[in-house]
Amino acid sequence: QVQLVESGGGLVQAGGSLRLSCAASGRTFSNYGMGWFRQAPGKEREFVAGINWSGDSTYYADSVKGRFTISRDNAKNTVLLQMNSLKPEDTAVYYCAAPLTSRSYYYRRDMIGYWGQGTQVTVSS
Repeated sequence: QVQLVESGGGLVQAGGSLRLSCAASGRTFSNYGMGWFRQAPGKEREFVAGINWSGDSTYYADSVKGRFTISRDNAKNTVLLQMNSLKPEDTAVYYCAAPLTSRSYYYRRDMIGYWGQGTQVTVSS
C-alpha cells in the first residue's frame, strides 16, 4: 500500500517562502513520477507541479511558474516543493500525489492513484 506523508505547511506573510516535503513508501519510488496539487476553499483540486521518475523533467502550472520548484531525492523516497514569493492566492491545502501506474501522467488528477493527507499553507497579505 502506497503511503504519502506531507510536512512543512504553515502560515507565512506574502513574499515569504515555505518548503513542503513528502515522504513516500509502499512501492519503488524511483519508478514513478510525482506531483503536488492544491485545493483552496470552494475550489477544485488543481495541479501545481510535477516531476518525472529521474528528476530531470519538471512541469508547473502557469500560476506558480518561476516561484515554485519541485525536486526529488530517490535515495530518501522524498519529493520537495520549494515555494518562494508566496501570494495570498497560494493559500490552500497542498497534497502530494502519486500516479496510479508508471505510465500515468502525474499532472492529471484522474490518473492519480494515491494522495497524501494534505498540509495547510496560508499566506497572509
